[in-house]
Amino acid sequence: MSQPPEAYALTPLTEQEPGLRRATHGYSTAGTWRRLAYRVGQVGLEIAGALPRDLLRRLRGGAPPLRRLEPGLDPRPGARSVALYVHFAASGQVSEMVRRQLALLAGQGFAIVFITMAEAVPEADWQAARAQCALVAQRRNFARDFGAWQDLAAEARRRWPEATELLLANDSVLGPILPLAPVLDAMRAGGEGLFGLTESVQGGPHLQSYFLLARGPGAVADLLHFLTAMRMSHSKWLVVQRGELRLARWMRARGHRVAALFGYRRLAAAALADPAERAQLAASHPKLAGLDSLPPAAREALLLAQPLNPTHHLWLALVRRLGFPFLKTELIRRNPGRLPGVEGWRGVVPAEAPCPAAVIEDHLRVMDAPG
Repeated sequence: MSQPPEAYALTPLTEQEPGLRRATHGYSTAGTWRRLAYRVGQVGLEIAGALPRDLLRRLRGGAPPLRRLEPGLDPRPGARSVALYVHFAASGQVSEMVRRQLALLAGQGFAIVFITMAEAVPEADWQAARAQCALVAQRRNFARDFGAWQDLAAEARRRWPEATELLLANDSVLGPILPLAPVLDAMRAGGEGLFGLTESVQGGPHLQSYFLLARGPGAVADLLHFLTAMRMSHSKWLVVQRGELRLARWMRARGHRVAALFGYRRLAAAALADPAERAQLAASHPKLAGLDSLPPAAREALLLAQPLNPTHHLWLALVRRLGFPFLKTELIRRNPGRLPGVEGWRGVVPAEAPCPAAVIEDHLRVMDAPG
């Protein structure tokens, strides 16, 4: 890292209604109007194909959600902290990186419910997950992470009725590449409410849903209520709209504090303060090509008017300036925005990382292994 990262600090979500940003959600990663039009067409086709299937599912009733459910070897009766962790790999393998993530969460006091959406899981991998978790479940691959969280919400409430912390997590991030304990300490220091790692303002201010922590009996109860009441779909776009983009507003309307450890304004300011980060941004998006020629106030206004995906366009600033402990799997594996410099991700992973580069590379091989 070029300089020590800033201290971790929770910041409230941006006070802003979705407005037109919901309609143009994804433009920043599309980059051009032609690519945006292509993406809009894709979404339209996806929804058109999903809605009849959703209707049939409601009329006929879906298949039983769980294919397999077994107690783990770390049951933690009476636990006050519970984590619902979602896993997917086409091969069904549970990588060393995932096992390290589970161990770190267990070390932070969480009773872990491991939920895999793989079609089949090698028995050795299933037993490895059982060894670290309180409960291990296999479910059909439907409605993505929110569907998995919904399917196990009632079971978690039944087993740990006194829980005052509920963590929603998944394996869509690589790492941690920095210690996780200080990150959770900072989130827990926020008191009661709903806290996430990164705030996105694409589609309206919201918490990105790969790592969400509800704290306090009221926040946990309301998060469980949100999950159980949410209408699931075969459409990824509809699940994102009804889940990730709506959750923060819904929790705030219920009176809960909602904050991010890496707020968008704070991240943008950190990136713009560093000439190297500004150069990285200018090369990453056509709308930002003239960023360095603008006065400081105009630079920040541009990033707010043209919202970026923080874990993609701002990934380097997140790690180098703010000490973000993860890398987004989709960015490293696919780089959908064709961002420059992503291939150098190994250079930001310390040799002493909880999940060093070799462990991450092994996980990526597991992700690419055929089912």
